[in-house]
Amino acid sequence: MSWQNCVERPVPPGNKVEAEKIRKFLARFGLSFDAAVDYTVGFYRNDELVAVGSRAGEVLRNIAVEPALQGEGLTAAVLSHLIQEAARRGIYHYFIYTKPDTAPLFCALGFKEIARAEPYAVLLESGLGSIADHCKMLAAKVADLPPGPRAALVVNCNPFTLGHRAVIERAARENASVVVLVVEEDRSLFPFADRLRLVKEGVADLANVRVLPGGQYVISAATFPAYFTRGEEITKAQTRLDAEVFGKHIAPALGATRRYVGSEPYCAVTASYNEAMKTVLPEYGVEVVVMPRVEVDSASVSASRVRELIRLDDWDAIARLVPETTCRYLRSPENSALIERIKASQSRH
Repeated sequence: MSWQNCVERPVPPGNKVEAEKIRKFLARFGLSFDAAVDYTVGFYRNDELVAVGSRAGEVLRNIAVEPALQGEGLTAAVLSHLIQEAARRGIYHYFIYTKPDTAPLFCALGFKEIARAEPYAVLLESGLGSIADHCKMLAAKVADLPPGPRAALVVNCNPFTLGHRAVIERAARENASVVVLVVEEDRSLFPFADRLRLVKEGVADLANVRVLPGGQYVISAATFPAYFTRGEEITKAQTRLDAEVFGKHIAPALGATRRYVGSEPYCAVTASYNEAMKTVLPEYGVEVVVMPRVEVDSASVSASRVRELIRLDDWDAIARLVPETTCRYLRSPENSALIERIKASQSRH
């Protein structure tokens, strides 16, 4: 059976009929489909869907081909269409997640493996730029830090609290230098630029601490897939894959031999992530140091607690949970629209 007479056409956003067809088609391959993509293309033979692919930012996803047409070059055609469409929007670097048994197919099409989390997922990339380039950049940015034991932290800080400060301060005491990577994915209520600024201001007095953007390889849409795994496998794939990327690539680039984290009694995903790090990172020579949560007024300090107090307008309580720099930011008139947005939101992030 040939695919040469297939018709390829974009799926208009909001087209519920076509979306349902794609959803049913992908389900046959253990994949899921949602509207959180920027672009989707379908390949049709006699008006029947035989292949599909989507793009969300730099991530090429939901790529599936009718079994009878596999091995005929149709996968390459889907990828080529998505890459050309991405180029029209100025995107020239791409990630793909796939199952371990299908990774060789994409490697044969020019993608390179970054990391894998058996038996769940493999992360690959292609195009301009690579994780090797990213790691060279990181190494250059920390080259002037003091020699000796170096620790790393990955933080979201939505917003920066005294709990975050306590973990960083401990790492700074116990190591010659510390690198703090702030999650760059902009899916939190507080914008990335503000979160980065608040961390820098909150640790400005710690001379051996360097604060950097986390980049696209640290807890991002690239390293946290949730669309091709189901149930508990989602969390396992997400946490293990991100830990593998950090241990295999990021830690060596930073020269870090320890990673500090706060204990997590509330969020199951974060707790699972801590467990994944404790399993994976020692395999790469990175010790995981878990610090118990700081408590104020007999309650754990957390960013989610701060956001809840914002909704309650309890500024006295907030002032006991955050550094003065964060408090000043929260009370600034220029951030009043953000505060109102937080009050109106029930988002956990």
